[in-house]
Amino acid sequence: MKDYDVKNIRFTVLGAGRSGIAAAKLLKNAGASVFLSESSPKDKLLYFNEKDFAAQGIPYEIGGNTEKIFDADYFVTSPGIPPNSEIFLKAFDRGIRIISEIEAAYRFCDAPIIAITGTNGKTTTTELTGAMFRDAGFDAHVCGNVGLAFSEIIPKLGVNSIVVLEVSSFQLEFISDFKPDVAVILNITQDHIDWHGSFEKYADAKFRINMNQTGDDLIIINHDDGELSNNLDKLRGIKGAFASKNFNSAEITNKAYTDGGSIFYDCGTAEKITDNKDIFLRGTHNVMNAMAAVIAAKKFGISNDSISNTLKTFKGVEHRIEPVREIKGVNFYNDSKATNYDSLYVALESFEGNIILIMGGKKGENNFEKVDSLIKNRVKLICAIGQSKDVISERYSDFVKVLKFDTLDDAVINAGKNAKKGDVVLFSPGYKSFDMFDNYEHRGKAFKEIVNNLKG
Repeated sequence: MKDYDVKNIRFTVLGAGRSGIAAAKLLKNAGASVFLSESSPKDKLLYFNEKDFAAQGIPYEIGGNTEKIFDADYFVTSPGIPPNSEIFLKAFDRGIRIISEIEAAYRFCDAPIIAITGTNGKTTTTELTGAMFRDAGFDAHVCGNVGLAFSEIIPKLGVNSIVVLEVSSFQLEFISDFKPDVAVILNITQDHIDWHGSFEKYADAKFRINMNQTGDDLIIINHDDGELSNNLDKLRGIKGAFASKNFNSAEITNKAYTDGGSIFYDCGTAEKITDNKDIFLRGTHNVMNAMAAVIAAKKFGISNDSISNTLKTFKGVEHRIEPVREIKGVNFYNDSKATNYDSLYVALESFEGNIILIMGGKKGENNFEKVDSLIKNRVKLICAIGQSKDVISERYSDFVKVLKFDTLDDAVINAGKNAKKGDVVLFSPGYKSFDMFDNYEHRGKAFKEIVNNLKG
């Protein structure tokens, strides 16, 4: 672990979620003065343990943020607090520096870091990349915005470790020194505008993953994404890119692309990696995710055979086009992680037709144009739920049968009753979950439980 001297530095950790608790413990164990503050009541906290904090001698407050938080040199912030919050404005006035948990953990990390961001596909690509490195014999630790917090794995790192880190725009907003050896930006589309304030600020946060990279550091982008390829000249370090077809670019030295139904990697000479049809994960979007992982793996010398074997066997992540059950020839898929229309689009694109779609959730942006054509051509029935069910019905009732339900249970049961052999029941909400559930994981687990309780 890197010897980062924090002995005379005061940290206030805002938020008692998994990352906040891990950051508080990491900093305390390194000798810092740490105070934890959480605005939510105790019964809403999943990971906080009073006895654990008392044993470690970390003072805290739960259920509100008092003036105590400003007795600090640094805030380690939670993604739940937007940049324009009153707390941050006061902190800026008092000269308190604000950093995210990934910035705090980075200062203790000696291992190489592969950091992956983007609007969609982050979790799948992060887990797939981690699997490639593990299968090749690396001591790979997958963490960040998925699973364990970055701060949790710092004490576990050894001389042969590598960190594969999923990072969100929220986390990147508050970095200063964070510098991954490999950075990946999968795509940038409209999302989290309410938190960042504008699409431009959201995009800027994503690009911050590259801001400290230099020399041999590698930045990998999606060349098909105009927001990324049009800003290629602004990127630092060695430039890599992946695309749905071969392309020429004097700036790109490491590239992956598809040609004739196969993935190729080219760092001077084209090498075939595998055939698209042999990739276990469904959908063209997962071919793109795979190519991003391929470039990262080749940077560390992983063989084509090892990469190909991982692509053939990696079964994906929970809640992302996840096969749940087959009942009398009807296949049920859990895609609860589809919290926007971009994710809904790639889920619909993964099936040729005969889809019974369960969608809806918390009211938000209705980017219907993104999915109109796929819904018209591939969906035979929509079961709409949540706050957005009425607007979904108004949009699609003229050309697709739409049923509205007050509960997910009723939607799943009726989807099953209306399905015939060969149909797909796809739970891909297209909206965030907070109108009915704690988060998309809670929503996805509820869906799977309902499906598994259906009578065959």
